[in-house]
Amino acid sequence: MANIDTIIYALLGGVLPALVWLAFWLHEDRKNPEPNRLILKTFLLGMFTVVLVLPFQKGIEILIPGITVLSVFLWALLEEGFKFTAGYFGGLHSIEDNEPIDPMIYMITAALGFVALENALFIFGPLLGNDILKGVVTGNLRFIGASLLHVVSSGIIGFSLSISFYRSRMARISIGLLALLGAVLFHFLFNILILINGSQGTTLAFLLVWLGVMILLLAFEKIKTIAPKTY
Repeated sequence: MANIDTIIYALLGGVLPALVWLAFWLHEDRKNPEPNRLILKTFLLGMFTVVLVLPFQKGIEILIPGITVLSVFLWALLEEGFKFTAGYFGGLHSIEDNEPIDPMIYMITAALGFVALENALFIFGPLLGNDILKGVVTGNLRFIGASLLHVVSSGIIGFSLSISFYRSRMARISIGLLALLGAVLFHFLFNILILINGSQGTTLAFLLVWLGVMILLLAFEKIKTIAPKTY
């Protein structure tokens, strides 16, 4: 049986690292920050989407037994789709989404909310078995691996919405859908490298995600050069 201390430690192990990353990315938007209430709402919605995703993933496991290319793709599709939904209802549809950098902020915030609860669930298992060391190691690995995967994949969508901020609605929808596919493929590739190619694949996956982070940082700087329109 889990006790309240185990639950608290797991939540702290999942949420605190996510908040560290969130503080880092929000620092990129420090000149004109988004309202704290919307950041909090988007983060919490990102956490809630984990609860929504899990039953669908269990359904895929039942329909497609074992780990297959199709099941891994569908898992990635579900997670990216739900994270986008969290970003949309969190801040993307609000009047505060009023400058090019905002979509990136909201999508990354939703991703980190998702990361917070997902990581907490991964840490919860070892802690439940009183394996504190394994819980710490699990938290650290996900801090530098899976956490960044979600940030980069959602960042792909955020960047597409940012770079097309002043284009027509139909153009933004088309670009956003292509970006969602790109995010799913990036997520899928990361998972496939880890699941199929052993330690070498894991190394390649981590290199891939860190390369994605560097590109995302450059993307932030690019978006900052797009001046908000005044009317």
